[in-house]
Amino acid sequence: MGFSVSGSAAIVFIGLIVAAGIAIPSAVGSFESMASAQGDQTDRGVEALNTAIEIENASHNATDGELDVRLRNTGSTTLSVNKTSVLVDGTVPPAGDVTTDVEGDTGAELWLPGETLNVTVGNIADPGRVKVVTGNGIAETAEVGG
Repeated sequence: MGFSVSGSAAIVFIGLIVAAGIAIPSAVGSFESMASAQGDQTDRGVEALNTAIEIENASHNATDGELDVRLRNTGSTTLSVNKTSVLVDGTVPPAGDVTTDVEGDTGAELWLPGETLNVTVGNIADPGRVKVVTGNGIAETAEVGG
């Protein structure tokens, strides 16, 4: 083999090493990001499996036009009050018409396992159903009593 063939092979080999040096760190970074995302997805799945709520009572007071919903966190996950949504007959009421309290504390932001969340929705004429959805997507629906 002559020098030109050996030189060409060396140049190709150096090119492959440089290309691998560029490609490997990007691939490793991508795999790390993917593994982290899969871990986050697993954590969200476990949190959803450990979440359970129960609508203990949903009643409407026609005199003052308020819907009162009493909910219990029956799961083992701490829930966010601000990320818990209430739908009345399929629509989200205006935020100004909704008040919440956890065990009587109107400033509570967390709803711990075993605690009761009371939601009051004002300016409701004649609700039929109420649906409550937690921040991680677990929902419970109930008929509204008079």
